[in-house]
Amino acid sequence: MIQISLHGSCFVGSQCGYNPPKSWEECVRALSDYFFPIETFQQRFEGLIRHVKKLGYERMDVWQPAELNWQWATQKHIEIARSVIYQHGMEISSLAGEFGETRVEFLSACHLAQGIGAPILSGTTALYLKDRSFVIDSLEQYNLKLAIENEVEFTAAEMLEKIGDSGNGRIGTAIDTGWYATHGYNVLSAIHELKNHIFHVHLKDVYPGEEHINCGYGKGCVPLKECVFTLKDIGYSGVLSVENHNLDHDPDQEMIEGRKLVEEWITQ
Repeated sequence: MIQISLHGSCFVGSQCGYNPPKSWEECVRALSDYFFPIETFQQRFEGLIRHVKKLGYERMDVWQPAELNWQWATQKHIEIARSVIYQHGMEISSLAGEFGETRVEFLSACHLAQGIGAPILSGTTALYLKDRSFVIDSLEQYNLKLAIENEVEFTAAEMLEKIGDSGNGRIGTAIDTGWYATHGYNVLSAIHELKNHIFHVHLKDVYPGEEHINCGYGKGCVPLKECVFTLKDIGYSGVLSVENHNLDHDPDQEMIEGRKLVEEWITQ
């Protein structure tokens, strides 16, 4: 049965106060700086987990650029995170974000994902295009899957070309409904075309236009209900990650409402 997760990028603006909104880069940097110090990491990471639970979620995608970044996460960070996750009964659906450009960086991302119990890397890595065999071998070593998000792929055909032979089942896609809408591609068609390769879904609504501005469910141009129904029709049984990384207001209530809508859709 389809499960529901909360994408950690939803909290990107939380350390910048939302009003007036800061830039994306400023918000990511502020959130990363908040979680980085080892002296306060346990308290702050536990606060994150408690907050996700308070919003009604039992699963989450840990957002790599800020909440637990392989670029700064020490073994102590990983051990603390794993302990907090276990203590609160939180399931980690994926490590989401970017996974490096070099072999060393990609291995660091894999080590982090394995350390917190994330079965999937959902996002992107530049290493995949230039060292595909190493990426697949590393995924095998760490027992992980790479779900490539369609941020720069405008069509399902582009994604299929990138997935290729699926690397012994280790390479697939994380469909981001919002990015397909921003690129002007029919997301329902994408689901059908990629049905044999969908590892994860970032369920996101966006306003029309090229800016990729996230919004609460039903306020944008993405047919989210139809997306869920189409995923059910093709037999998808993975995770739907509720994602709403806006910068100009606190999305907590929208995340609660989004969860309730998805719960309703998957049971219809």
